[in-house]
Order: sequence, then structure tokens, then C-alpha cells
Amino acid sequence: MKYSDLQVWQKAIDLVVEVYSLAKDLPQEEKFALTSQMRRAAVSIPANIAEGHGRKATNAFLNHLSIANGSLVELETLIEIARRLGYLDGQRANHVRDTTAEIGRMLNGLKGSLNPRSPSSRTS
Repeated sequence: MKYSDLQVWQKAIDLVVEVYSLAKDLPQEEKFALTSQMRRAAVSIPANIAEGHGRKATNAFLNHLSIANGSLVELETLIEIARRLGYLDGQRANHVRDTTAEIGRMLNGLKGSLNPRSPSSRTS
């Protein structure tokens, strides 16, 4: 299986496209601050999924999935900052948060399936 076959990677790519679209609507003075940070965090999610998959070692993949998850929560924080500053309406922010929550669940599921010490990967 290729990394691009992973549903979580596909969903993360969709999130990148959405964040780039959303970031275009932020004020010009945020171009090198919030806009740039949001884009970097979003891009980091599928990039780390792909890089970890490409390492061909379970521990490396788990580490990169953890990094992807960190970027995901960073993005959630940046979205909330943009919302509180009045740059994003609540509906758009909620849509992105719903997407990040879904990706977070998918990342946790994938990590659980790869980690033999994880309670979710044990059979009873």
C-alpha cells in the first residue's frame, strides 16, 4: 500500500487545500504571520504521514504520525486564534475543527493499529 492510499493522508490533503483557501481571506497584514503559520502546520500533516510511511520502519512511522498529530493541534489552535480575532466566522472555523477532529481520530486509529502495545490493537 502506498501512503497516498491511506484515507487519513487523503483527508489531510483536502484539509491543506481548505486551509490555503481560508488563508487567502485573512488580512494582508497576517500574510507573514498567521497565514504562513497556518499553511505550514496544515502542510506538515500529510507530509509527515507520507514521510513516516516512506521510512519503512514502524517506530519511525509512529514518530511521524505523532508529529502530524502535533501539527494538527497546532492548526486547530491557529484556527481558534483567527476566529477570536474576527478573521474567520464561527461556521467556517467549526467546519475546519470538525475536519481536524476527524483526522485526529484517523491518526489515532492508525497509530493504534501499528503499535502492538496499544490497547486498541490488542485482541481480547
